Amino acid sequence: MGEERRVTISVIKADIGSIAGHHKVHPDTIAAATRVLAEAKRKGTIIDFYVTHVGDDLQLIMTHRKGVDSPEIHGLAWEAFKKAAEVAKELGLYAAGQDLLSDAFSGNVRGLGPGVAEMEFVERPSEPIVVFMADKTEPGAFNLPLYRIFADPFNTAGLVIDPRMHDGFKFEVLDVLEGKYVVLNAPEELYDLLALIGTPSRYVIKRIYRKRDNEIAAVVSVERLNLIAGRYVGKDDPVAIVRAQSGFPAVGEILEPFSFPHLVAGWMRGSHWGPLMPVSLRDAKCTRFDGPPRIVALGFQVTKGKLIGPVDLFDDPAFDEARRLAQQIADYMRRHGPFMPHRLGPEEMEYTTLPQVLEKLKNRFAEAKDYEKYIKPKIKKSELLTGEETHD
Repeated sequence: MGEERRVTISVIKADIGSIAGHHKVHPDTIAAATRVLAEAKRKGTIIDFYVTHVGDDLQLIMTHRKGVDSPEIHGLAWEAFKKAAEVAKELGLYAAGQDLLSDAFSGNVRGLGPGVAEMEFVERPSEPIVVFMADKTEPGAFNLPLYRIFADPFNTAGLVIDPRMHDGFKFEVLDVLEGKYVVLNAPEELYDLLALIGTPSRYVIKRIYRKRDNEIAAVVSVERLNLIAGRYVGKDDPVAIVRAQSGFPAVGEILEPFSFPHLVAGWMRGSHWGPLMPVSLRDAKCTRFDGPPRIVALGFQVTKGKLIGPVDLFDDPAFDEARRLAQQIADYMRRHGPFMPHRLGPEEMEYTTLPQVLEKLKNRFAEAKDYEKYIKPKIKKSELLTGEETHD
């Protein structure tokens, strides 16, 4: 019976081209992808699907019984993106096929450009999930809200009062630069966890498990396009799946962290910090300075593999204040222009034009003759240690 009810949720996204710059996906490209998935559903490859968009990213939400990283499912998503990209090219859409970094499918879309979040589980009698989809930001944007959802009792009352959650959760954290991961337990290793995920450009929460039974609770797409392509080809625009209720955080606890529009990396040309604004699907289109970064939350019930819904969870006046605050933060950050802290630091600018500028100017840099004069310490180390002046 358990095997019969085991289901996989796959959320796979790609930027395959958009109208008027990086604004929004064209309906004809959505239709092209929908036709591919509808045929797959008819053949029994997938159980159900939902196609949507957030900003300029085409989003494929699918259910099936083929497990995580199935070549058949990934090949299906690749075909849907390719068909949509063909339509985008015919329409002359901007950045048509941008996230498709290869012409050939090799059995898995990971490493080829699209972002992937998948989880497999045995359905509960009632299985609510929340699918998050962000635009103009990177996977580390989920670090702060996921920490609050699964480790902060000031956000999630269930950590204190629900016996099924009281033991806490395990966080699988990926080092995206080294390709290594570590699993940390909360609350025991909370400070170690924060030491890592407080650097969201490098350490990214990939999966979260309930500690008492290792049941999957959440998963995030962690693909970094610039690390895959070796150059800036667009921001990663991550997706995430979170299970809710009955031993997991309530839907309200899952949404609560997004009432604070925290700063995330991305925005214009993927090179600026800006507030993550929770919006409805109808407002999931980036305009001001190609932003501010947006996030959408769709709620589904999964019943025998079928997707019941969605409900547009941020389409609620309860998040109006968060949106207003995001606008105020955007105003403040924009006043910095090309200066930090609005612009990303040099390590994050590596895949933009900064290396080209440095290469162009390298022969114009001259040795500063008075360099030591300005940087040489006037106080000796022994004075710093003792506080007493020393004499030669």
